[in-house]
Amino acid sequence: MRKPKKIPQRVDEPPHILLWSADELAPLLLGIVVGMFLGELLICSILGFVVTQFYRRYRENHPDGFLLHILYHIGIPVTKGKSMINPFIKRLIP
Repeated sequence: MRKPKKIPQRVDEPPHILLWSADELAPLLLGIVVGMFLGELLICSILGFVVTQFYRRYRENHPDGFLLHILYHIGIPVTKGKSMINPFIKRLIP
């Protein structure tokens, strides 16, 4: 029996394309594009689908943002960090 798909209910959830989140579709779509360039569409599509399945299992067993955390510590900047001036530091204004 198949589990029902989760439909986003909050603003901060990743964007969805039909019933899948964008990060789940990325490996599959990348496999299709690479397969078209290499002339091995079926093999690369199947490989993309398998990677998507492993990614989905991995993501369900870890907290939100865990993969972004790993990418940051590897050295791949995923998002631009926003910072602001600390309002509690006293500064002398000339």
